[in-house]
Amino acid sequence: MSEASGVLGVDSGGSGLRVVLAVDGGRVTAPLASREPVRTGPRGIDAGHLLEQLVPMARRLAAEAGVERLRAIAVGAAGLTTLGDSLRADLPSALARELGVRRLALVADAVTAYTGALGQRVGAVVAAGTGMIAIGTDLKSWRRADGWGHLLGDCGSGAWIGRAGLEAALRADDGRPGGSAVLLTRAEEMFGSASALPGQLYPRSDRPAVLASFAPEVAACAGDDPVAADILAAAARHIADSAAAVCPDEAPGEIQVALTGGLLRMGDPLLVPLRAALAERLPYARQVPAAGDPLDGAVRIAVDVADDRLTLPRDESMLYVVTDAS
Repeated sequence: MSEASGVLGVDSGGSGLRVVLAVDGGRVTAPLASREPVRTGPRGIDAGHLLEQLVPMARRLAAEAGVERLRAIAVGAAGLTTLGDSLRADLPSALARELGVRRLALVADAVTAYTGALGQRVGAVVAAGTGMIAIGTDLKSWRRADGWGHLLGDCGSGAWIGRAGLEAALRADDGRPGGSAVLLTRAEEMFGSASALPGQLYPRSDRPAVLASFAPEVAACAGDDPVAADILAAAARHIADSAAAVCPDEAPGEIQVALTGGLLRMGDPLLVPLRAALAERLPYARQVPAAGDPLDGAVRIAVDVADDRLTLPRDESMLYVVTDAS
């Protein structure tokens, strides 16, 4: 009998590491998750810390599934584009040594989000949560837009919506135009008096998440408050602008656009203006539901790397593939 084999999909993000094993034949295990995000250091993402978390989880999944050989691993990592030097230098040989796997893909989290949503198709994907990034491909190269963080960009994201809502609340407190008394009431319920808000917000290292925590309040008010509705309409236009910036304007086949990320849970107050904005900015592209999430995308890439059928464009900073690690 031949030995059982499979591939490993990994998603490394701000909340920790998620790992699944896809056994050859199609069965995918339930994911294991760490409670600690991978550290960053002087060389960027800490390859040693990632290995400390990944190797025990990989061995446990393989043992429970009866898998004796891993044919490939795909690691989707937030920050890979700018902080991935250590991973690219150290992971291939380390994973070959620790897990016996010689085929590896190191993938920017935006690319795993794209692959989970659309697979190996031409189009664009917007990943919107606390932050926001758009990525597109014509299967020859990658294009990305925004993803610059809450101080310089992430326009239309949860942090952006929350900040705009809090600004409208403070405008109402001041008596300036553009304020919203409704949002002021919601802000005071969440954070206390308006005068206390800067002190609660500015010193914190998790400012984007705190800002984003107010975004659902903006959505909840949008049905009755025109200021809140205008904020969501502006967010929709920003997201559509980013999607248009990366979406190929011509291709031999159909061009698809998909949305993914936790921001979509805000529902119709955001999705209705967003779908309209996308239709206006990208009339030649078809809006489709995302087929899966970034972890699904990592698994798909691992399978394609193992089978030598990856057609997505390779790029050292966004989709780095090693097929003979030692």
